[in-house]
Amino acid sequence: MRNSMGAVLTTLALVAVAGPGAYAQSPGQPLETRLVASKVVVVEGRETLVEATSAKPGDVIEYTATYRNAGKDPVKGLVATLPIPSQTEFIPRTARPARAMASADAITYADIPLMRTVTRDGKPVEEPVPYREYRAIRWSAGELGGGKTASFTARVRVLDDRVPNEPGGPGGGR
Repeated sequence: MRNSMGAVLTTLALVAVAGPGAYAQSPGQPLETRLVASKVVVVEGRETLVEATSAKPGDVIEYTATYRNAGKDPVKGLVATLPIPSQTEFIPRTARPARAMASADAITYADIPLMRTVTRDGKPVEEPVPYREYRAIRWSAGELGGGKTASFTARVRVLDDRVPNEPGGPGGGR
């Protein structure tokens, strides 16, 4: 990977906290947001999370966005959005809570797996969008009560940006 994963992690943290749609809240409600990026490593056959200060192609990164309502009144309309960096591929079935939506453009969201219409032999055909094209995962959390915390997690795999994303090749496939 040409760029430091640290830069990707920092950019992701800023977008998750300040980006459009990160959350909606009632005026004057103190909502604290924390994003943690951890590298998933296997030690003695068990998964362990360690601080993600760097990453290389093939590494799995787990992002956890935690929202805490430091106020007494509920925060209404909480929408947690987790951007997916372009040098990574979303890993299916890792979104927690499982009822998440995804986006390939970070604007329009739909159920996972994302589908798109392509033309084959002159006919429209629905096909799944490759996970490497996902740019964000979103959860509609609704209301977060005073003093309560909610966490949202998803994993990505770091792609090898030196090789095209071909099915079955580095960074490709599902």
